[in-house]
Formats: sequence, structure tokens, C-alpha cells
Amino acid sequence: MSSQSRAGASDGGVADVIVVGSGFGGAIAALRLTEQGRTVLVLEQGRRHTRDDFAVARRDPRRYLWMPGIGLRGFFSQRVLSHVGIIGGVGVGGGSIVWAGVLLEPKDAFFTDPAWPSVPDGWRAELTEHYRTAARMLGRATAPIKGPMDEHLEVVARRAGAGETYGPTPMAIHFGEEGVTVPDPFFGGEGPERTGCVMCGGCLVGCPYGSKNTLDLNYLWLAQRRGAQVRPDSRVVSVAALDAGGYEVELADGERLRAGEVVLAAGVLGTVELLFRSRENGGLPNVSERLGVGVRTNSEAITAVLADDVDVDLTRGPTISSEFYPDERTHVTQNRYVGGWHMRLQLGPLVDGADPRRRRREALRALASRPALQLRTMFARNFIRRLSVFTVMQDVENEIRLVFDRSPVRPWRRVLRSRAVEGLQAPSYLPQANAVARSFAESIGGRPLNLLLESIGGKSITAHILGGASMGTGRGDGVIDTDHQVFGHPGLYVVDGSAIPANVGVNPSLTITAMAERFAARYAARRASDHPSRTATFAHTTEENS
Repeated sequence: MSSQSRAGASDGGVADVIVVGSGFGGAIAALRLTEQGRTVLVLEQGRRHTRDDFAVARRDPRRYLWMPGIGLRGFFSQRVLSHVGIIGGVGVGGGSIVWAGVLLEPKDAFFTDPAWPSVPDGWRAELTEHYRTAARMLGRATAPIKGPMDEHLEVVARRAGAGETYGPTPMAIHFGEEGVTVPDPFFGGEGPERTGCVMCGGCLVGCPYGSKNTLDLNYLWLAQRRGAQVRPDSRVVSVAALDAGGYEVELADGERLRAGEVVLAAGVLGTVELLFRSRENGGLPNVSERLGVGVRTNSEAITAVLADDVDVDLTRGPTISSEFYPDERTHVTQNRYVGGWHMRLQLGPLVDGADPRRRRREALRALASRPALQLRTMFARNFIRRLSVFTVMQDVENEIRLVFDRSPVRPWRRVLRSRAVEGLQAPSYLPQANAVARSFAESIGGRPLNLLLESIGGKSITAHILGGASMGTGRGDGVIDTDHQVFGHPGLYVVDGSAIPANVGVNPSLTITAMAERFAARYAARRASDHPSRTATFAHTTEENS
């Protein structure tokens, strides 16, 4: 911790700690380190979006999409690499903006995966307390609705012999009284007022009502009240270690900021690319060669069903409200997708096959043989009301690799690119996912569908990318240690999904939050060992505000 007092706010730096990114990981670090008396500056590349922005975005793609290269500065991002397509959120609150609000703990297989470095009592015990804190901070509650979409999913679960695993999903949503605004119900009045969920089905395109417990309404809200600064429209392009200790952060506009410590929490793509660039330009020369290795897609596949009944309306409820496990390693949730206009262009015939090339041929053959059916799907009346989407995830072993290489489009630039890992490639096809779609289609009366990027593109599509700057015992097998500190660069931390070395098998937001809580507790313990007088203060503020 020798660099903590150097280049900090008291020595001409902008803060003691700069946090890069304001999503799961960054928001938690901002609050907890501010509570510990650190001055904290959060840098977020996206905008601070309003409820009006989310309402307009449901009708206007220009307000929805994050494509800054062509001037679109919304909040929904989709980045497609050779082997994977990654969906995410950009703006103050990060991925929580486009998050469905699911708060699930993984099964034991995740915690015992051999990719984890060992800790004395195991990772389940290590994180138990922090899962409780994360659930409390994010306002976990059970979805109180069971609509037609949920009922058909229950039929699918029973047909699969897994009816006992079916149930309502724990959510980060203020359900309250529908449409009624009340004073803060979560933090003793210190948080913002909240409105009971109106069951609009549009969680994935931003909540314009203030019902979903996005990070700007809890962790970031409290952090700012305690003095943390959050700067939107501030994209970090490199980080450099200073000879005298501490770090210098360079922004896209050329501004340079200094701090004693830096927390990288820009999501897998942002954090890994930033570490690659900073290592290559000499700013962070000691970053491990394991950077970019062990990237996980949560072993995910996405399928859908378009109901035949043009008058059916399946949208009432939160985006996700029910789940089940068709087998020990596989998890399924249904999704409503109000505002998801782009799904018309991304869905096509359901095709089986683990061989991507053969599956591509079969999908193209199906499209060519029945083009009118595809057009009817794309231009279907009441498309969103009739659509059910399924996210299917596994905690099995597979991965891709990220590298920093020349762009195939602009070869004078180096960018993140993906590489397959022989024998362990992340799947673009899961037989369980196709089976769920077929069974649901039979139950409701409809057409089962695949994502075309999966069936034709051979890519794994995920909103839950993990790893790439994973924990290890040293630079030979990891990028960061079990305290999240980058090997070879004291005072530089990675606190987001990049740190997770294994497929979670369920939506990972609660796990990332719990790990960030653990990081902050470990950070406090180390500071307390150096400065014993601070221990009591931290214990009080943590208890009071958790």
C-alpha cells in the first residue's frame, strides 16, 4: 500500500482514488472507499441519462444506441468480435441501465471451479457475507407477478422433468404499489424517492419510472452524498505508473489526471483493452502475459418464440420474472423485451448442431427455402407483444481469448480481437436452449427462433462477459491477486467482471457486486493494519449504510 499517500489529493492529484467505470464494481468501490475517508473520482465514458432519455429511447433508436463513432450516444452497446457478440450498457450506472435486475447466487460448481485461486475457507464461505450485503443494497425482492409467459415456462420446466426447480426470480426492483411514488424505501430516507413497478416489461431498455434499482439510485447516489465525484463523458484511454508512486490517467481529450490509486471497473472489454494499451505503450509494463486469457461468455445462448396469436400480449411484468434449471449445470430465464425493436432483424429459424459451419449451412438453407416465413417474422404485427426470449446459461468450462491486435478495418489501429481456444471454445449453440424454445413454442403455439448471429455467425452472444484479467496466485497464472490488485503494480486494482475466472452459470450482477464488496472490505482491513485509528470509523459507516 506504499503508493496510497502519493500523488493523491493532498499532493496535487485530483483524488486519492480514481475509479474508471460506474457499473457493477465501480459504483461499489466508489461508495465503500469514500466511506473509508478516501477522496474518490469516478470517470464514466457515457452520459448521465435521465428518465426522459429512457422513455424517448423506446421510440427513437438514436437515443438508445451507443455508437459514438457515428454520433450516437445512447446507452445500449453491442460489440461484435470474431467469436463473440457482447451486449452492455454505457452511462452513469453502467450495465445496470440495461440490466434485467436479476439477483441470483450461483451453484456450488462455480465456487469450486479449479480456475479460482485458493482461499482458506473456499470462495462460497469467502463471499457469503458479501452476497447478503449486495442483496440488501440492491433491494432484492421476488417478482410478485405470474403472467402467461411465466405459466408457459412452468409447463416447459415440468415437461423437462424439472418442475421443482421452477420459481419466481429474485429481482432488484421496487415493486411497492404499482405506479405510486414514495420516499426512499431502502436507506432510511437517504436515497431518492421511488415509484412502484408498472410492469411494463421494458427493463432492458432503461427504466423511465425509477422502479429498477439501478446503481445511480443506491451505491452511486450514496457515494456522491458522501463526497465522491462522478464525471460522465470522460473516456479513459491509458493508465501509467508514476516513478514517485501513484498513477496518471489519460482521457480521450488529452487531459491527464493523477491519483495515488486507480480502480479499473470498465467492464471486461473496457478494462482488458485499457490494460493492453497501457502495457503496450509502457505505462503499465508489468501487467501479466495472462491478460486476455480465460474470457468467459457465461456459456450462454439466446433463443426466442414468436406466438402465433397476433392479439396475445405477453409483456406485462418485469423483463424477467421466472426461471428454472433443466439440468444441474444449466439455468433458464424468460425475457419480455418491450422496446427491443432490433430483435426483428436478429432472429431466424431454429437450427440444431454443435458444428458452427454445418449449422450455418442449415440456417441459410432454411432461410432460402422459406423466405416468406422469415419476412413474416420480421414484419409481424404486434411483434414485441408476442415475443418471448430465453437466456440459457451454464457453469461449465469453456472460454475464448482476447488479444490486442491490428484492426481488420483500420490496420493502423490496434483493437481488441477474439481468438478461439482449442477444445474449450465458448459455444454458439446449446441443445438445452433449443429444447426450451421448441417446448415453449409447442405450449403457447408459436415459432421457435435462434439469433442469426449465433446460427449463421457462429458467435456466442452474451450480456455476461467475464474474465480476461482474472485472479491468480502470481503473474504466471493470473493478472490480479485475491485482493484484486494487479501483479507488479501496487495500488492498481481490477474490480469488475474481468476478475471472475469461471462461468457463473446465472446472471452475474450479484456476484460481481459481492466481489466488489469483498474487495472494499479487504482494502479497509489492509489500511486499518497500517492506520489502526481508522478501523472503528469504517466499521461504523459500513454498518450504518449497508
